[in-house]
Amino acid sequence: MEGNTCCEMRHKKRTEEEKKDLLLRLRKVEGQIRGIEKMVENDLYCPDILIQVSAATSALNSFNKQLLAAHIRGCVAEDIREGNDGTIDELVTVLQKLMR
Repeated sequence: MEGNTCCEMRHKKRTEEEKKDLLLRLRKVEGQIRGIEKMVENDLYCPDILIQVSAATSALNSFNKQLLAAHIRGCVAEDIREGNDGTIDELVTVLQKLMR
């Protein structure tokens, strides 16, 4: 990925707004997980816990969608414009792992 300024050396320059939004989403998921832990500790009803786990899973999926969209619009698009088609293979591999 020579000459790549977007994701050089497997790092991504994000705007402060992007970072803030991603971290906010992760902190919400972290709070949900702590809530699930307390539910288990307090022997709450299994279906109630399962619903909360589903909500946390949904929040992580939403995080992934946002991050993936930013990656495609940024690094992938830039690499394709620069003729670096290896990024497409990397993207395909990531999508295959996400869809397991």
